[in-house]
Amino acid sequence: MKGQVVAEVSIIPVGTGDTGISRYIAACLEVLEGRKDLSYRLTPMGTVIEGPLGKVFEVTHKMHEVPFSKGASRVVTIIKIDDRRDKPSTMTGKVESVLKLRPSIKA
Repeated sequence: MKGQVVAEVSIIPVGTGDTGISRYIAACLEVLEGRKDLSYRLTPMGTVIEGPLGKVFEVTHKMHEVPFSKGASRVVTIIKIDDRRDKPSTMTGKVESVLKLRPSIKA
């Protein structure tokens, strides 16, 4: 869709006293649940979010704050944004364009 971006967000809580972070990530995903203006997909290394740039920034900020509310003393958030303006771009479309060239790849 035009006006949409595809962003990958990785949130890393530091100073939690534990090497496991899945409970923090699960809590961060609650920020996205039920939103009709964004699509998202959890991946092993981050969360891909699709939607208007302003909304992506808004939810990323909220997600960044979640580990602090759960006791983390430091949070590192990495954001990559693909903002294509010459034609519509989606999560699914990006993957499909690669799979057309390499159908043996598993997505």
